[in-house]
Amino acid sequence: MQSKKVSDIDMDALLNIKDLSVEFRTGGIIAKAVNDLKLTIYKGQAVGLVGESGAGKTTTALSILGLLPERVGFITNGDIEYHGKSLLDLKERELSNIRGSKISMVFANPLTSLNPVFTIGHQISMVLRKHKQLSETDAKKHAAEILNLVGIPAYRMDDYPHQFSGGMRQRVGIAAALVCSPELLIADEPTTALDVTIQAQILVLMRNLQKEFSSSLLMITHNLGIIAELCQMVAVMYGGDIVEFGTVKEVFQNPQHPYTTGLLHAIPKLTGKRERLASIPGLVANARKLPSGCKFHPRCTNCSEDCKTQRPVKVIINENHYVYCLKCGTSHV
Repeated sequence: MQSKKVSDIDMDALLNIKDLSVEFRTGGIIAKAVNDLKLTIYKGQAVGLVGESGAGKTTTALSILGLLPERVGFITNGDIEYHGKSLLDLKERELSNIRGSKISMVFANPLTSLNPVFTIGHQISMVLRKHKQLSETDAKKHAAEILNLVGIPAYRMDDYPHQFSGGMRQRVGIAAALVCSPELLIADEPTTALDVTIQAQILVLMRNLQKEFSSSLLMITHNLGIIAELCQMVAVMYGGDIVEFGTVKEVFQNPQHPYTTGLLHAIPKLTGKRERLASIPGLVANARKLPSGCKFHPRCTNCSEDCKTQRPVKVIINENHYVYCLKCGTSHV
């Protein structure tokens, strides 16, 4: 699929996140989890959102679905548009009709999203009956079909989540997320709790199903290998914001932000001379007390005095690649 140019006007965007800021407030403490985040996803496009734990990836996903914890998580600025309409302006009933139908999510731990007291067949059927208004018989028939599609035989529809292995539970979660053919699938670290062999199977399954259902994909992970396997575009997130964005090929072969470079250098090499793995010095930015200027400057080996006081500017590397950095590139916007 041909990638959209990052400089294109977002007239046909499926999802457009504009200057999103999210805070968590508890016990008099404010944590700024997401800060002025901008991200656009087009129909049929697979976008990877990568960064260390605490970068704000999951908070971004929960904001899209309106699932931030009540009385604790607050969207303080920006907007999230779906087909040009603000999701933040919708009432809970309207948003509930979109969740699972138009926008679905696969969670890292399926045990947190599957109800232990209902069979998997019943849980998937409920999704169909809510969003597609199918009869109980038709819903069960369609549930059996989607389970078979993800590699679970229909005779296991009457089994409960605890009767499945971790990999099989994740397949159930994927089936439930895709059963209504959503336009956007959000996958939040879907292979974290699985062993390497099962991880590979789940990734192949997700890639094939995304193509079959023509869904857009937002893959949230800290694993750059997963991004390379599934995505066309990648957004590198640090301190609650995107620091670099472009095609996977562009960003991986020509990283511009020092944080992106650090992440890529930390990947073990399968060939060549054995060397000690590189690491990024310091700790991920604390959302309770974010650094001034560039949020990455306390960990950056190429930091200048300007980096400590001035916010990074957007630098266009080419039509499919941009970065937020004071010391990268030449074309500032």
